Amino acid sequence: MSSRLIAPPIRLLHCCPLTDGAAALLISGDPKKYTDTPVYIKGMGMAHDAFSSFRRVDPAFLRASKLAADEAYKEAGITPKQIQIAEVHDAFTPVELMCYEALGLARKGEGYKLIREGVVTFEGAIPVNVSGGLKAKGHPVGATGIGMIVEQFLQLRGEAEMRQIPDVEVAVVENHGGTGSVSLVTVLTR
Repeated sequence: MSSRLIAPPIRLLHCCPLTDGAAALLISGDPKKYTDTPVYIKGMGMAHDAFSSFRRVDPAFLRASKLAADEAYKEAGITPKQIQIAEVHDAFTPVELMCYEALGLARKGEGYKLIREGVVTFEGAIPVNVSGGLKAKGHPVGATGIGMIVEQFLQLRGEAEMRQIPDVEVAVVENHGGTGSVSLVTVLTR
């Protein structure tokens, strides 16, 4: 709270650092050919909204992420209540709460309750960003989304070491760009 103001009330340490990085996935129609413990993409959704947040119906809501999540959940045949772990695009502190709401983990305007009630903590019912999120590991823009999927891949395979959440079966990744003008939500399962 004592770091310098960037755009009130956002302070420097509420913002993720832009970094260099790389991430890769091997996607196969026959995953058992490559591993005994595959992770499956059960659903994906992509949606758009106005580029400028001030042109949106509600600049404090990630409508593109909501639409993408609805599409991904439908394709995967799940509801938000079945999500066991999530990795969301938290480039700025307040945006993480907006992601909770867009993914249907909290009602609109009530994302903060998930933090206060401990729901999204490491020990909570739906741990979010146990990797530390973008503020902890940085934001290598071109690699961010795949890097987030890799994190959930490790969780689903039980290979996330000190970050491991036990018995993860259903994971979701929310990645957006352009301050929420485009969003991709991915549902992954074992």
